Amino acid sequence: MKILVGADGCPVKNIIVSIAKEYGISVLMVTDTSYIIDDEYSEVIVVGKGKDAADLVLINKINKGDIIVTQDYGVATMALSKNAYPINQNGLLYTNDNIDRLLFQRYVSHKVRKAGSKTTNQKKRTKSVFATRLPVIGPRHLLALSKS
Repeated sequence: MKILVGADGCPVKNIIVSIAKEYGISVLMVTDTSYIIDDEYSEVIVVGKGKDAADLVLINKINKGDIIVTQDYGVATMALSKNAYPINQNGLLYTNDNIDRLLFQRYVSHKVRKAGSKTTNQKKRTKSVFATRLPVIGPRHLLALSKS
């Protein structure tokens, strides 16, 4: 098991590394050339600035049981299809029970914005929620993997 991070603009990279060190889990961060990640612990893959380039590399690196930190519903959907565990930077665990609703909400919001209306803003993120959820997901899924 490893933690894979869509690191382009990810605001919780330091929290991820801290928790990964504590549990001895390797971290792979994928970013494009717009970002510089100076991290002694993580493996960092830098890709070109092409559309979805980092997401495609991230998806191709996912294995069963991995934890994926992403803001992208498409990446989360692909992670779920590979029996991985996606979570966003706010601590939301993407599941087979909520991903369809999230994708539909994104679609509706896109239509509303395209028609010239505004959508509601997200609540301000607190790092504490993510910091409490990632340690819970890691050991729980390690235990589940050891039984499979």
